[in-house]
Amino acid sequence: MITTGLRQRNVSKQPAGDENEAPETLIEEDVDESNAKLRLQRFESSEDAFAHLRGSSSMPLPEPKPPKDAKAVSKDESRVSKIMNRVIYGALMIICFIAILYGGHIYTAALVALIEVLLFRELVSVRYNVYYHIIRDTIPFFRTTQWMWFAAAIFYTYSDFVVDILIGNKEMHHFLSLAQWQTLFAFLIYSGSFVLTIATLQRDHIRFQMNQLCWTIVVLCLTVGQMKYVMHNIYNGLVWFALPVLLVVSNDIFAYVAGMTCGRKFINRPLIKMSPNKTWEGFIGGAIFTLIFGWYISRFLAQFQWMTCPVNEFTLFPKKLDCVPENIFHHTTTIFPSQVFELLPDHFVRVFPNIVEVCNDGTKLTPCISGEATHTHDHFELVLKGVLPFQFHALFLSLFASFVAPFGGFLASAIKRAYHIKDFDSLIPGHGGIMDRMDCQFLMALCTWVHYNAFVKIATVSVPKLLYMYSLLSDDEKVELMEEIQKLKA
Repeated sequence: MITTGLRQRNVSKQPAGDENEAPETLIEEDVDESNAKLRLQRFESSEDAFAHLRGSSSMPLPEPKPPKDAKAVSKDESRVSKIMNRVIYGALMIICFIAILYGGHIYTAALVALIEVLLFRELVSVRYNVYYHIIRDTIPFFRTTQWMWFAAAIFYTYSDFVVDILIGNKEMHHFLSLAQWQTLFAFLIYSGSFVLTIATLQRDHIRFQMNQLCWTIVVLCLTVGQMKYVMHNIYNGLVWFALPVLLVVSNDIFAYVAGMTCGRKFINRPLIKMSPNKTWEGFIGGAIFTLIFGWYISRFLAQFQWMTCPVNEFTLFPKKLDCVPENIFHHTTTIFPSQVFELLPDHFVRVFPNIVEVCNDGTKLTPCISGEATHTHDHFELVLKGVLPFQFHALFLSLFASFVAPFGGFLASAIKRAYHIKDFDSLIPGHGGIMDRMDCQFLMALCTWVHYNAFVKIATVSVPKLLYMYSLLSDDEKVELMEEIQKLKA
């Protein structure tokens, strides 16, 4: 029985031995019991009210969620650790890339050469590691022949580039006497590789060796073949190397974020069966943000002569570049042809910023006025002021980086699935090997060179090249050339 303060005060007022003591104690016990019943009724009513809010009085009370087991916690921690590794080492790679660009053209070219060596090593190691038990004791000079093919391809590809640079710089024409041996040396390396490959064929393993030879040639096409003109991109202006690389990297990041946040929420099917984790949302979202990124990053890079000026010399200690920027790096007023907008619905075109609807009032063309009965639609006009033509080139490269270059990554995924490997190497923590990061860059570099020569620098003849060609003429041909030049001047 609970004794309240009221009861204690009442008991203290009664003298000992009073005849009313027993009845008052009985009354106090009845009060305490009634108070307890009242509290119980209130508690039960609160339970009913809570049950009513739940919708059913018979539904059990919600139980707290059990804590995650150790395995689930470890999995979450591992995922966070992988993401942090990717972010940290990704940032370090970007910092190193910027530092090498700042170092100069020759160091950027050296970086590309090193990357090609590592790429070839990773790709040929795929089959080497799988079939090592066959190669180890039965096929001599297996790796030697592979690297000889690589040396032949590298020498032939980039010796042409070196000769082009020497021809383009009249102060280096005295080195051109050595250039005549370039083709001979390339042929000697190729012949040696060919002979050694055929001489080491084993009768019992000839099918495997022919498959391996085909694989080596495919790897050379993927790496050296598609990267043949990347050195030209560098020396045409660092922006033609840096921008495509940044576009591919940004598309990879944007597609990853878009896929993580919106993947399979709108289109519940994989983008490509070869890579089931790729989503349409990531593919489309990455393209949209890559276009925006390309528009603004190209404008930022174009303001630095270090990025836009072409170079035709090799120097270990780069100096400040000073050149007349090409027309695509100057601010212009761009007028879009009206025929472009005729392909789109009118209500969609009107949403475009800076779009002007031009009407015919019966006598002349004038901007449309809403509600004017005499105005009939004629065409749309879009005029952009203060825009660099280079930004439109960047948009084309952004489209290629978003819709075509990713298929290089899909090919890399197919190779990994075929040989049951997760990454090509573990050189970069959180990213895998060089091939895992460069799989989309090959085709992008080739596209940039084609675009540059088709739409930017159509004429590739220069005064130093003409002087070199003039030096190769005979005396009679020189006289004839000068006569023809005099006729042109007249």
